[in-house]
Amino acid sequence: MNLVTYRPTENSLFNFDHLWNRMYEGFSDDVLGWNTPAVDVRETEEDYVVEMDLPGRTEKDLDVEVKDNVLTISSRKEEAKESKKNGYLLRERRESSFTRSFRLPEGVDAGKIQAAFKNGVLELHVPKAPEAKPRRIQIAAN
Repeated sequence: MNLVTYRPTENSLFNFDHLWNRMYEGFSDDVLGWNTPAVDVRETEEDYVVEMDLPGRTEKDLDVEVKDNVLTISSRKEEAKESKKNGYLLRERRESSFTRSFRLPEGVDAGKIQAAFKNGVLELHVPKAPEAKPRRIQIAAN
């Protein structure tokens, strides 16, 4: 026996989900401006590593800043193309931007954050402050 969700308006004029999806069919998320890059964050003994995939961008398109213990990564990219062919002029303009912000945990050294950009991947190393790093305690024998 299969269970099926009952949707009385699925094939009617009042199915707003269906109308919404049809209205934006054919648009990519990037065209609509809804494409925010995914971020991977991992913790090591020495630091926190933040990785963000940014295909099609360069380090000149990126801005990374820390203020009030908040790490903000943002980008704005504008493109313009113009071509003349067979007496027609085609002009296209495109702009895309995003901003991602992260509250840094206690015990990081925000002044020593390092950033590298290679092959479309932004990698940030947020070092832990010396007092936040785990340390081994020696046990004295009596």
